[in-house]
Amino acid sequence: MLLKNKKVAIIGGGPAGLTLARLLQLHAVDVQVFERDLNQDARVQGSPLDLHEDSGLKALQHAGLIEQFKQHFMPKADRKKIMNAQAEVFLSDHDDLLERKFGDPDFRPEIDRGALRKILLDSLLPDTVQWNHQFISMQKQANGWRLHFKNNTTFYADLVIAADGANSKVRPYLTDIRAFYSGITMLEGYISNIKQTAPQIDQLLNGGKIMAFGHQKNLLMGQKADDEIGFYASFKAEESWSTAHQAIFLDRIKTKQWFKCFYSEWDAIWDNLFEHASLPLIPRPIYCMPLDQTWRTQANLTLIGDAAHLMPPFAGEGVNVAMLDALNLSEYLSSDHFSTLQQAIGSYEQEMRPRAAKMAEYSLANGERMHAINALQNMLNFFQSH
Repeated sequence: MLLKNKKVAIIGGGPAGLTLARLLQLHAVDVQVFERDLNQDARVQGSPLDLHEDSGLKALQHAGLIEQFKQHFMPKADRKKIMNAQAEVFLSDHDDLLERKFGDPDFRPEIDRGALRKILLDSLLPDTVQWNHQFISMQKQANGWRLHFKNNTTFYADLVIAADGANSKVRPYLTDIRAFYSGITMLEGYISNIKQTAPQIDQLLNGGKIMAFGHQKNLLMGQKADDEIGFYASFKAEESWSTAHQAIFLDRIKTKQWFKCFYSEWDAIWDNLFEHASLPLIPRPIYCMPLDQTWRTQANLTLIGDAAHLMPPFAGEGVNVAMLDALNLSEYLSSDHFSTLQQAIGSYEQEMRPRAAKMAEYSLANGERMHAINALQNMLNFFQSH
């Protein structure tokens, strides 16, 4: 096998990096994951993920982890309501009699990020993940790389795989192509103990998700584990908006004033989100990699997930594409059809780039539909057609 007696370093312990580590260990590959977090409980793990049959779930199936996933996913958290700014429901599947199940092509079960991370971590050999290892730099050594970390440690790897996300520090060693701003910014927030702190929002959600559209703005929210919800205010803005307004969202009064002004046409029920959210709220400008990006294949370095093909979140494809990257790359690297690592990596990259570009193009288009003047009707037409 191409990776026999070789050391593989995966930079980044998110879903893609951990999935790849698990798949490579099933082929007895010597792999280490380097993660900047102090430990697995160091920070909140973001909004839930909906995994798809032909990508995220497929990767877990090949990793031998689908039964563990079934034990930890959140039943009915994929149910949705499409609403307007006045909190009127225009479409809901909460009362559907047909129960979606695994194997259905349209079933997209939701799982909390922390739960998925634990499933993947528990599947790895002891000490596979090296915590508190923030990547600083690397330099070529022999046929591989000498990696340097902020904690003053170093590591030699024959093959480095960047899974370190949107702001990848490894990507520049392969390409200088950068992401472009999509024109959309999202303001991210969380509410804990939702049943007590914001019962009106809890009743609206009913354990599922809400997509509310009006006046070229969105409010998007969904149930998380442990009686918590995550939400996003999403809107068109200049690229500099996040930096200019970031200080507002450290202060409760200023945050509520901003929402009442910026979402002035929206019903007062939505005020509950900003009244009870944990501060600070996080402005997130949404970026995307160029759809036609390419680079020269190297024999000892490649990319997966957002590090390779950052895309907007408006189609729910990001983590699914990333986990499929992990699956496909593991299969290329363990295949007997290639005589060199460069050939295997090149074949993976040639397959990955157009696949990811197609999803990114779809996500960009969906983002435009969701922020158009007629966004509500656009999304009703989309979901009703499906």
